[in-house]
Amino acid sequence: MWRMVESITSQRFHEFPGVDGWRVISTGAATYFPTGSFAKGVELVTRIGELADAANHHPDVDLRYPGVQVRLQTHEVKEQGWMLSERDAALAAQITDAAHALGIEPDPSRVQALQIAIDALDIAKLRPFWAVVLGYELVGDEDVTDPAAFGPNVWFQQMDAPRPQRNRIHVDLYVPADVAPQRVEAALAAGGSVVRDNGPNWWTLADPEGNEVDVAPWPDGFSGW
Repeated sequence: MWRMVESITSQRFHEFPGVDGWRVISTGAATYFPTGSFAKGVELVTRIGELADAANHHPDVDLRYPGVQVRLQTHEVKEQGWMLSERDAALAAQITDAAHALGIEPDPSRVQALQIAIDALDIAKLRPFWAVVLGYELVGDEDVTDPAAFGPNVWFQQMDAPRPQRNRIHVDLYVPADVAPQRVEAALAAGGSVVRDNGPNWWTLADPEGNEVDVAPWPDGFSGW
């Protein structure tokens, strides 16, 4: 049974105490904990599991040798997509405290989410192909998503007319707002160019051969997807 949970905006999430080390991006509220060892990462994941079970609210956790990435979302109200709620903020603060007790501090500058965007004249015709070839699922009217949440989301953007002289596939990169300008500057220093400057909302960059990437922070007023 779905329980009614009130959504909160990205800005409201960041105003909660104890979540300074977290950032809201396109995949939810997330942070990265540099543990320095696999054993320390296992300790942290074990503690996160205990907190999650106690709260009956379960994050996505990615354990690797050098660190642990944690992502929080609320799904109770939306059968498709996600939203932010006070439950996410409360659990984020508890996870931060648990990490601090283990001598681990969050590094939100490592947080990012990758999405592949495909410009399409007929979205309904293209989506089934990409879903089956990637082993993904159809979600909503514009996306195909990895059911295991390992691969990047694929989003289809409606085209009004063919564009034979321009790429039809580009990468969307969502990063924290305090990271985006530095990431853009680094890309330009590495040989990139600005195709469209809509900063601070997003920047469309191109590599030296014209392949494009949109670099964007997550809007403060957005509460989910």
